[in-house]
Formats: sequence, C-alpha cells, structure tokens
Amino acid sequence: MEWRGRRGSRNVEDRRSMGVGGAGGLGIVGTLVVLAVGYFFGVDISPIVGGGGTGMAPATQERQLTEEERAAGEFVSVVLADTEEIWADVLMDQADLQYRDPTLVLFSGAVQSACGGASAAMGPFYCPGDQKIYLDTNFFDTMEQKMGARGDFAAAYVVAHEVGHHVQNLFGILGRVNELRGRVAEADSNRLSVLTELQADCFAGIWARHAGQRFGSIEPGDVDEAINAARAVGDDMLMKNAGRTPMPDSFTHGSAADRSAWLQRGMQTGELSQCNTFKEAGL
Repeated sequence: MEWRGRRGSRNVEDRRSMGVGGAGGLGIVGTLVVLAVGYFFGVDISPIVGGGGTGMAPATQERQLTEEERAAGEFVSVVLADTEEIWADVLMDQADLQYRDPTLVLFSGAVQSACGGASAAMGPFYCPGDQKIYLDTNFFDTMEQKMGARGDFAAAYVVAHEVGHHVQNLFGILGRVNELRGRVAEADSNRLSVLTELQADCFAGIWARHAGQRFGSIEPGDVDEAINAARAVGDDMLMKNAGRTPMPDSFTHGSAADRSAWLQRGMQTGELSQCNTFKEAGL
C-alpha cells in the first residue's frame, strides 16, 4: 500500500507518550466494565497474548515514542484521512447523509473512553459515546506475529473496520442493535453482535474499493492481505489459536469464512445496499 508522503488526518489524538498511567491505569473493575458494554465491539485477544490485563496496571511516566511507533502513527493517520474522503462522498451519494469525521485515539496498554476503560487486550474498538476509535498500535505486531496477518493493508483493514462501526453509528444501527441485545437471550445477542461486525467488514470493503479507485494506493497483494486479516480475526480462528474448540453460539464477531466473505462483498460492489447483513439474516 502506497501511503508515505500522503496527507494525514487532523483527527488523531495520540496518547501513547502518556504511558499506561496517563491513560488511567485499569484494574480488574475497569476491564470488566469494558466486557459488559456491548458498544465496544472489540476483539478479545487476551487468550493469544497471555492474559486479559486484569491486574492493576503500573503507572508510567511520559516517554518518547520509538521510530516504529511514530511510523505506525503516521500510517494510521493517512488511512484515516482516506476514510474521511471516501465516506464523505459515499454517504452523500448513496444515502444522502452527511459524514461526520470520527477521532482516532492512539494509546499504549490501557485507555479511558466515554464507554469506560479498556486494556489493549480488548483490541481496537469504537465508542459511540464520544465517536472515537481506540487503537493500541502494538496490535499490528500481534496481528503479524501471533495471528499471521501481515502487511500494511491488513493494518489498514483494521482501521477501516472500526470506521465502519462509526458509519453504523451515524445510521443509528449501533443504538438499535444494543437496545435489542439487552432484551434477548445470550445466543441471540451474540448473533446480533456477529451481524454488526460482518456489516462493518463489508463497509471496510467499500472503503477499500473506492480508495483504490481514487488514490491508486492499492498494490498487488494488498487485497489478499486484507482478506487474510479478516480471516485471522474470525472467532473460530482466535479460539483455535488459543487452544479452544470453536463454538458458533459463542461467536461475537463471525467466523473467518464469513468475515472474509463480507469484506470481499464490499470490495466487489462498493454499495451500502449490499452490506445489509441483518436483512439477509431475516431480521
């Protein structure tokens, strides 16, 4: 993916130099709050990174970012800028809806949001309460080293997926889904979560299609990187990597096959109307 030297977004809030203490160190209570809030839609990667971050996080002083961290920050800023341009046009053209830019918060270890506190083990997440995306850029290393999802376009997919949740929020989908999840049995609640995630994958695909056409930034192999990343964060793959037997009723994000399929649908069509996972599920 060609991204160096291109425009970055102004809507990035970098808290990484604050350290864990500056982010508001989390104990077990803070982590449990996150797990209970359906809005987050983060991928729980604690089984494959060796713990859920439930111990009290030690306070750390402000620090200098490494060269790799600075590069990761520049990268996500460019990707976010691309999503801003693409979604402003797509929403107006296809839904007559004005796009509102989200803010992307970069953090290290733990963070506080309008939805509560979270540790990096929750993975990237979107909070509709403040319309912000939260990302520990070390997640990209986890993807590559422990999930087999390599490449900068795989990382771009992660950002685009969370932006997809923001688009859902602008449509009012997240509010309706979470209200309904509070009134149904756990299996049905999980199914609604899966449909929400698959739609965000499809929206990420819409971004990828239009970004490739407009910016010419997609290189050979990029699409495969994104598809591989979508498969890597499938519930069945995460459970297998953690030594667990996949149990579909407990899925909250979708299987590897479903996630990659909906991402590809968005890439192939570029149309919001083709991303209605709820309608196809009979809802």
